[in-house]
Amino acid sequence: MNLDFLGWSDFFTRSFAPYSQQGFSVARVAIEYRNTYIVYSQQGELTAEVTGKLRHQVILGQDFPAVGDWVIIQAREEGRASIHGILPRKSKFSRKIAGSKTEEQIVAANIDTVFLVCGLDGDFNLRRIERYLILANNSGANPVIVLNKADLCNSLEDNVSKVEAVAPGVPILVLSATTDQGLDALKSYLQPGQTVALLGSSGVGKSTITNQLKGALVQAVQPVRRGDDQGRHTTTNRELILLPTGGLIIDTPGMREIQIWAGGESLQETFADIETLAAECRFRNCQHNNEPGCAVQQALLEGELDFFRFLSYQKLQKELNYFVRKQDQRAQLDEKERSKKIHKAMRNYHKR
Repeated sequence: MNLDFLGWSDFFTRSFAPYSQQGFSVARVAIEYRNTYIVYSQQGELTAEVTGKLRHQVILGQDFPAVGDWVIIQAREEGRASIHGILPRKSKFSRKIAGSKTEEQIVAANIDTVFLVCGLDGDFNLRRIERYLILANNSGANPVIVLNKADLCNSLEDNVSKVEAVAPGVPILVLSATTDQGLDALKSYLQPGQTVALLGSSGVGKSTITNQLKGALVQAVQPVRRGDDQGRHTTTNRELILLPTGGLIIDTPGMREIQIWAGGESLQETFADIETLAAECRFRNCQHNNEPGCAVQQALLEGELDFFRFLSYQKLQKELNYFVRKQDQRAQLDEKERSKKIHKAMRNYHKR
């Protein structure tokens, strides 16, 4: 396989130079299983496992490889390889893992564009789009909103206007994947070597879009439930798929729970309209409740700012503040745990 068509660039060449001199080669992670990976390399498709040394580095804070990562490998017997390390990422789309633990789940790495797919059926949800935008703005990739199932929508222009209001400046593409309507607009983002990640809840049509772009049935498709338009998980593993255009697409399982893993800058970028208003408030620490001279409350009264968007902003702001506090606590606990493990390893070493 040609590395350039897999997304290789000068960014990775510089990082890989020291390893190249040691006789290692590189591959890109295509599929992640529990203990093994499928990777694409110049030798073709390989089954790879991480080395014990890399597993030890994970204990000390390193990540396991994620789909889209460029990894440092050493080929073994035919069709197999060992993963010795991960090259620095130029972008990554992350969320907090489901549940109470404050841990990062990397959904896709080294992506150029994120397609935020939303259904125009009964699952249409502006608040979900705002949450996805925060994650996308934190990823380092360029977000594009894809409104699918246009054939099922009776208020298309109204819905597009609503999305434009919550995502100013973000490209919005309207299509119907099942009827092949509007798909050509996606192809400009999938030029040779370009990587796109498809993100969205179950049932929005990510797998159908993937199949149409691939020109073959590579992902199973299931119908949404009648009554609430909720989908069932079709894609069970994240997978990097090569397209006829020369681009690459990462299809991901639907996310029912979108927990934030981002910094305050992503919130400010996503809600730039409210942040601009807040800068005009009389008091710098204005909470936008009953303070005199509050530009945000004035905009709400005059109908310039949507009330539900403001509530969403406040909710996400509280969620991010809580997340930062939990992350700080987790970092302190992790540091203590790493120190214990390092000291234990040193004691065992000296006993030999």
